[in-house]
Amino acid sequence: MFTTRSWHQATLGNPASLCAAAVLLGVIYAGSTIVTPLYPLYQRTFGVSEVTITLVYATYVIGNLGALFAFGRISDQAGRRLVSLLVLAVGGVSTLLFLFAEHPAMLFIARAASGLAIGVGAATATAWIADLHRSADKAFASRLAAAVNLIGLAVGVLVSGLLAQFAPQPLRTVYVIYAVLLLVTAAVVARTRETVESPVRASGQLSLKPRVGVPANARVAFIAPAVTAVATFALLGFYAALAPNLLASSMRMHSPALSGAVVAELFAAGAIAVVATPMLAPKITMFIGLWLLPPSLGLLLWAQIAGSLALLIAATALCGIATAFGFRGSLQEVNRIAPPERRAEVLSAYLLCCYGGNSLPAVGVALLSRQIGHLGANVIFAAVLVVLAAIALVIGARQGQKAH
Repeated sequence: MFTTRSWHQATLGNPASLCAAAVLLGVIYAGSTIVTPLYPLYQRTFGVSEVTITLVYATYVIGNLGALFAFGRISDQAGRRLVSLLVLAVGGVSTLLFLFAEHPAMLFIARAASGLAIGVGAATATAWIADLHRSADKAFASRLAAAVNLIGLAVGVLVSGLLAQFAPQPLRTVYVIYAVLLLVTAAVVARTRETVESPVRASGQLSLKPRVGVPANARVAFIAPAVTAVATFALLGFYAALAPNLLASSMRMHSPALSGAVVAELFAAGAIAVVATPMLAPKITMFIGLWLLPPSLGLLLWAQIAGSLALLIAATALCGIATAFGFRGSLQEVNRIAPPERRAEVLSAYLLCCYGGNSLPAVGVALLSRQIGHLGANVIFAAVLVVLAAIALVIGARQGQKAH
């Protein structure tokens, strides 16, 4: 007889299911960057300020907070597949809102819905990938999740920039294509095997009590990867929200395709770095990312001062490597310390740090830019990130000494 246990073991060894979960994660993250090259177009179309556009970008943190506090562990209860399908449906609603947006208010609603989908979907898909990888060592699962995340982000922003530059109706075409992609992904996910052995089916049995957090015995170990995540995603958020305007204001370049390509370079360099260094230990990977942050930020500021596209390309590549190592290493650390039965809950706490870092500093930079100019705001931003990197390095090093 094919027992529940043997079925569960077969599921964990199914490479097609692992690929499906990876595709899901990539598609979810692609949806978070397709709007990036379109921000200057929205700014001109709706006649709004750079701060307003940055607030639109950051609004998804509202959806993230709702997702992670109310639904952070829902896939542990209801199952990865069902929650993933619901996430794709919410992503579809967000896409339609962007597609038919006729007023800035619709952009805020669409971004919040996108944040909800990304918040729940990323936690679910990342936990699903970890479930589907048999080994107790989750390093491969973490590398796969990090690489797919970055590839999804890169492809989303690159394709969007090209379509905005060369396709008709630049504020519409990319969303039509993405809506079709969501439907295809839903069909793939619907055929993917479940890894939660006894998923809850009655809504009354679901516990929506906020439990985004870390077990007491893992909290100290969680600090360094959490701070690393904030610093890493703050730099990613800076690029995703402000790179198009940086190109326009400092280098007088107003090309959606170019801004999309620059941001895509960031994520592509990160994905290559993750794939090319499979043997690096989690903590070492995280430390390399943290050490690379200061020179990355210095080169980025130099590119802005010099108004040099060549320097910006070099800075972007180095920033991509730094953020990829920081993300991959911190994610591996979190996967290592998370108990299997609470993995989605712990990952939700980690992702909360990621999304907070991704959104809030970008808003701060936009607001500061109005008072002291883009360069002054970026200098302060870089200084804050350097301090965060130093804090994470010190705490991580002390934890390593205690472990020995």
